[in-house]
Amino acid sequence: MTGEEKAYLSNLLDAGCTQRMAEQCLFLLKEGKKSEALRLLAAHRSDLIKRLHASQKQLDCLDYFIYKNR
Repeated sequence: MTGEEKAYLSNLLDAGCTQRMAEQCLFLLKEGKKSEALRLLAAHRSDLIKRLHASQKQLDCLDYFIYKNR
């Protein structure tokens, strides 16, 4: 694995991808299947956004509770 591939792998893992997903994306890129790799990453991004919004809603509820009980 080249230094660049190691950096990409590290980045994908830091972004919350599983080892399998990260390796699959790198494989697809090597095979010239960029659109498939990007599709996988877009789906992962969408999942992260959904989790972010759920967490934000929980924070909003907690903030409201704290505000009402000061």
